[in-house]
Amino acid sequence: MSHPPSLTPPLVNYRPPMEPYLDVLFADAHFVIVDKPSGLLSVPGKAEEHRDCLEYRARERFGDTRIVHRLDMDTSGIMVLARTDECHRNLGRQFEKRKVEKSYMARVWGAMAADAGQVDLPLICDWPNRPKQMVSHEHGKRAVTDWQVVARDDVSTLVRLTPHTGRSHQLRVHMLSLGHVIMGDRFYAEGEALAAADRLMLHAESLRFIHPDRGEWVEFISPCPFG
Repeated sequence: MSHPPSLTPPLVNYRPPMEPYLDVLFADAHFVIVDKPSGLLSVPGKAEEHRDCLEYRARERFGDTRIVHRLDMDTSGIMVLARTDECHRNLGRQFEKRKVEKSYMARVWGAMAADAGQVDLPLICDWPNRPKQMVSHEHGKRAVTDWQVVARDDVSTLVRLTPHTGRSHQLRVHMLSLGHVIMGDRFYAEGEALAAADRLMLHAESLRFIHPDRGEWVEFISPCPFG
């Protein structure tokens, strides 16, 4: 008897961090900027025990916030939530048309030889092992990431990542493709690279977009907690 593949790994023993409960960096009548901790879902899961998430907490406080984009549960960092329908549509279009500028910090396993580079590898869902993703030149969607070394130590490299596309697990798989998996990554890391950190060492550091009401560029920064 065959069994359907399970999610890898399953979302079990969900214990989202409670301090800080909601770290608000900025709020006006149009949107809210928050700093999501690692371990908190961006949106609720299907099960009741997975209801607690960033969107739920923001609505508790503000009453009118809506998710515009997501970060993986294990990723920390900056997110924007819309407070009006008009703002939600405006920001949604900016993300869709890739007008939004984002940067991430990651600590990867091993010493990267070069100081900077670009990964241009198409990605597709690794369906039997979902939600993992994989490179597929035949069926994948284009994914592009710039990377730049910030610092090195004996076992790891701190890099700044600038994605030009927004594919699922893009930064994780692109770093893996270079032979330098992100430390603490429970999906892709193994052995020492997995055990070396108690969380995924990936942080959304900055977010830059056009203010939906004022029409001017605004930028928000969340300092990297593991730099």
